Amino acid sequence: MLLVLIAAPTLSAHNVGLEQSLIAVAPEANARAIQLAVSAMNCAVNHGLPTSKRLAVIDYSLPSTAARLWVFDLVRRTLLYRERVAHGRNSGEDRTERFSNASGSFASSLGLFRTLDAYTGRNGYSLRMAGLEPGINDNAMARAIVIHGADYVSGDFIRRVGRIGRSLGCPAVRQGIARRLIDSLRGGQFVYSYYPDRSILSASRLLHCSALGKQQIAAAP
Repeated sequence: MLLVLIAAPTLSAHNVGLEQSLIAVAPEANARAIQLAVSAMNCAVNHGLPTSKRLAVIDYSLPSTAARLWVFDLVRRTLLYRERVAHGRNSGEDRTERFSNASGSFASSLGLFRTLDAYTGRNGYSLRMAGLEPGINDNAMARAIVIHGADYVSGDFIRRVGRIGRSLGCPAVRQGIARRLIDSLRGGQFVYSYYPDRSILSASRLLHCSALGKQQIAAAP
């Protein structure tokens, strides 16, 4: 798989200030992932979605053993959580290699999501998400891609297996933090999943906002 970083989009002074603030409170995070997350989020807002108070960034270029999920408070510009997060079983072992938007792929999807309501289902307390990127993650609702807690996201699992467990495509988190993290993200917040895949980054309409024109981003319920 060919990996490349795309050029930075043109940003307003406000956006640059937000990026710098988030990078400052999460110095171990990939600054590029935060920059792209902020850029995609602001493009979505500029095309009609309401602003949000929270932004979660998942960096799938890191191994599953690393804490690769950051949740930011955009109002106070603080870091709320840094946690491990699972990827889909067909995205790779400890490290991700493949991503998909297809139903039945059991792989993770990339790009920008909008959170919806929380509910209790077969995986316990869970958070629905709508994918905002046509062809990249807009099947998230149909695929039931949700944030939920999982016993396999734990240090004990890593000690036994050498990685955390894998989901059917959902960004699962440890049980002890799931409810609090979900409550911080429910109801119209943004989640951005990053990986330096050239084809996916190039195909993202939200990362090429100046060329978007009247094209529609994927509709969020």
